[in-house]
Amino acid sequence: MSRLLQLVRDYWVIISIILFVVIASLSLTPLPKMPSVPGTDKIHHFIAYGVLVLPLMLKQPRYWFIVFIAYAVLSGAIELIQPQVNRYGEWLDMLANTGGLICGAAIAYFINRFYPAR
Repeated sequence: MSRLLQLVRDYWVIISIILFVVIASLSLTPLPKMPSVPGTDKIHHFIAYGVLVLPLMLKQPRYWFIVFIAYAVLSGAIELIQPQVNRYGEWLDMLANTGGLICGAAIAYFINRFYPAR
């Protein structure tokens, strides 16, 4: 476990960029119809943004709060752009995204308490 955490802490920028590109791509790709996947789209938003914030919060860079807010703003921007690419932009999705960011940050806080960085 600590080896995996150290890898995430060492490569948090690369991991965060890859996660955001994947999330943005999935959120902005036009679809003829929504795929059927288990759960609701709000749960998917919650999980995606919770995972997105984990590397940042596990590393705890100096300006983590600014990056955290940037994730929330980018989430809102994606919701505003979605209607332009034949998707549905919903403010409840933004709320789920923000909830995921907060929950991911809380999980990282407790991981850092029990597995502090060396």
